[in-house]
Amino acid sequence: MIAETFAFGESPVHRLDPRVRVIVGTLFAVVAALADRFDVLGAALGLAALMTLAARLQPLAVLKRLALVNGLVLFLWVVLPFTYNGTPWFHLGPLAAAKEGVRLCAIITLKSNAIVLWSIVFFSTMPVATLGHAMNRLKMPVKLTALLLLTYRYIFVLEAELNQLVRAARIRSFSPGTNLHTYRTYAYLVGMLMVRAAERGERVHQAMVCRGFSGKFYCLDEMEFTFRDAAWGGFLVLVIFFLAIWQWTL
Repeated sequence: MIAETFAFGESPVHRLDPRVRVIVGTLFAVVAALADRFDVLGAALGLAALMTLAARLQPLAVLKRLALVNGLVLFLWVVLPFTYNGTPWFHLGPLAAAKEGVRLCAIITLKSNAIVLWSIVFFSTMPVATLGHAMNRLKMPVKLTALLLLTYRYIFVLEAELNQLVRAARIRSFSPGTNLHTYRTYAYLVGMLMVRAAERGERVHQAMVCRGFSGKFYCLDEMEFTFRDAAWGGFLVLVIFFLAIWQWTL
């Protein structure tokens, strides 16, 4: 269910300490999300594109993920300029597109693509379990780390439960269509999946308590922080800091 397409590789980004990737990825996302200048966002998008090349990711897989995001952005381009109160820029039939709405759509497009590209480079280039352990090492909230790791562990179990329910329905000659019987059957499947998930969650919690779980994960992975990690991390933090200065002081 979770493909982890970019998790393994030999690029400089893949060799970076996971903690550095989490810090750099989070800082960039915060700065890009708050920025609203075209030149800063353009530079951020260019920087994210350069890091994508440095990570040697599969271009087609990256483009597919960007296409998903830009599908939602395209919806904004269709709706927002014509519903935004502002100075009319051009007319499309009886509809007037506001200049401020077009500007807002352009800003959203730049920042969403920059953040998604950067997140692919620095978060998707490690397994989800490693990401959870890095968050644990960085002393992030324990509940957040536990939620990530347990979701990653048991989403496959829920997938197996769903496949079992679907297989049972097919054995009973269920054939999906556009009718009330199909909708009712899918509603039963979702309801039964939620019931089984709740029961499995209760059993897992009891089993973990029996093994001494007290709400805290103990990370056994050893993460080595080298001079190369310090150099790369320091350089990237300086670049992000420069983007922030460019946005708010220059």
